[in-house]
Amino acid sequence: MKIAQIAPLAESVPPRLYGGTERVVSYLADELVRLGHDVTLFASGDSQTAARLVACAPRALRLDMRVQDALPHLLLMLERVRARAAEFDVLHFHVEHLHLPLFRPYAHKAVTTLHGRLDLPDLVPLYNEFDDMPLVSISDSQRRPLPGARWVATVHHGLPPPVCPFNPAPRGGYLAFLGRMSPEKGLERAIAVARRAGMRLRIAAKIDRGADEHHWRQRIAPLVDGGFIEFIGELEEAGKPAFLGHATALLFPIDWPEPFGLAMIEAMSCGTPVIAWPNGSVPEIVEHGVTGLIVDSVEQAAAAVPQAARLDRERVRLRFEERFSAARMARDYLAVYRALKMRKEMAA
Repeated sequence: MKIAQIAPLAESVPPRLYGGTERVVSYLADELVRLGHDVTLFASGDSQTAARLVACAPRALRLDMRVQDALPHLLLMLERVRARAAEFDVLHFHVEHLHLPLFRPYAHKAVTTLHGRLDLPDLVPLYNEFDDMPLVSISDSQRRPLPGARWVATVHHGLPPPVCPFNPAPRGGYLAFLGRMSPEKGLERAIAVARRAGMRLRIAAKIDRGADEHHWRQRIAPLVDGGFIEFIGELEEAGKPAFLGHATALLFPIDWPEPFGLAMIEAMSCGTPVIAWPNGSVPEIVEHGVTGLIVDSVEQAAAAVPQAARLDRERVRLRFEERFSAARMARDYLAVYRALKMRKEMAA
C-alpha cells in the first residue's frame, strides 16, 4: 500500500528529547516500511526515517527559536499533503483535528489517530460535525467523552523491543518518574511515595514554558534535594534504557485521564514494573500483579514498592512483547487501512 503518515511539527520524528506522538509515528512508519509498504512521512526536516521524508519545516518547531507561531507551518504542511493526496491509498493523520475541514472530501481514505486528551467540552460539537471522518483511539478510555465520533478502532501504542532493552538485574535501587512537569502527571505524589517507601526517586521530566514552569518553581523544585529526590532534566532517547532499566519500578501517579502513557510500556520493555493510579488508560495497559500494581493512594503505592520489586521481570518483558510491540501496532493499523479500502471498493 502507498501510505502517507502526517506527523506534528513540534518535534522531529523521532524526537531528540520528549515527544510521545512523534516517537510512535517513527516506530509505525519504520515498521510499515519493513513490512514492504511504500510509506511517505510528512514531518520536520531533521527527522530520521526509513520512509520517504517530505520536509515540511527545516527542523522541529519547538527547537527553532525563530518560530513564533506553529500554525502557519502546520497549514503549509497540510496543503502539501492535500496537493499529493491522490498519490496515496491511505492518509494517516497524527495532528489532532486541524485537518478535518480540508480533508473531508478524502474521508474514504483518511484516518486520524487522536493522541491527546478528549475530555474537553469544546471538542464535542466539533467531532459531532465531522462524524464522517474515521478516528482511531489509543485506548478505549480515551474515546469515552466522544461517543458520537466515528471510531473505527482502538490501537494501543507499540515500540520496537530493542529501543528499551530488557534488563534482568537492575542495580539502581531507585524509583523512576518519566514525563512532563505538569500537575496532572502527579510528580508531587511520586515524591511522597518515595519518601514514605524510603527509596530514592530520580526524575526525568520536560518543563514546558508557562504553567509547567510555574508548577516546577512553586511546587517541585523546593522538594528536590539533589540526593534522595534527584532531578536529571529532560531525557534523550539514548538515556532511557539505563534510566528505566535500572529502576526498581516506574511511578505513574497520574491525576488525569491519560490517553495512553508511553512511559509505561517503555518501562515494561526494560522489564521494569509500573506502579500507577487507575486513571485513563492505566487499567488497559498495566496488568495488576503481572506487569505492575494499580493503587489508589500514596500509602498503597509506598506499600506496593516491595511487591513490585518481587515481580518477575522476564514476565514483564514477555507481556510487553506480546502486547506492545511496534509489529503488533503496525498490523493493527494495516487492518484499519484495509477496512477503509474495502469500504471504498464496496461503495464504488
